[in-house]
Amino acid sequence: MRLRADVSVADTDYGQVLLDERTGRYWQLNPTGVVVVRALLDGADENAAVTALTSTYEVEEAQAREDVTALVTGLRTAGLVTS
Repeated sequence: MRLRADVSVADTDYGQVLLDERTGRYWQLNPTGVVVVRALLDGADENAAVTALTSTYEVEEAQAREDVTALVTGLRTAGLVTS
């Protein structure tokens, strides 16, 4: 997964912000979202992103899998990423 070329990333005190420069819309990622997105951008698949999340935070695997799926779906629906 990759961010589109016209999507900027900025770190904040509370996670990260993704800015779609085409539309001016932005999305706030909390710290758990940052772990997932970083893993995916580093080439991990969704299963590896689940592992990254469960090894960083105390979260059940089933919940982590649900969260990763929802985040990836949201990023794709918003048009922020390419496969």
